[in-house]
Amino acid sequence: METIKFLVQGSANEPYVVVFRKIENNFSALCSCPACENGMYCKHRFRIMEGSTENIISNNKSDVEIVKSWLIGSDVESAIKELKEVENELLRAKKKVSDFKKKLSRKLID
Repeated sequence: METIKFLVQGSANEPYVVVFRKIENNFSALCSCPACENGMYCKHRFRIMEGSTENIISNNKSDVEIVKSWLIGSDVESAIKELKEVENELLRAKKKVSDFKKKLSRKLID
């Protein structure tokens, strides 16, 4: 098992600890932020998995590339791809709603 830890400066005074563990083809990621501790979406983990070193204050920013490489072929990689597809669908739906609202507004003026 491989482990990589990052210190990430978030909104709290104390930095969050973000830990990635690789076990064979899969891995886990935990963060000490309140969102992660409550089982919610944690931007600190996802930013690192996307390759961002933003707000990392530990001296191992280059390890972000290692974590990114762990994604390849993992269950997490497929779940992230699915999330991006759903987010794109949501953006298209929001655009459609906005277009319909404009259309309705124009009909009220006619």
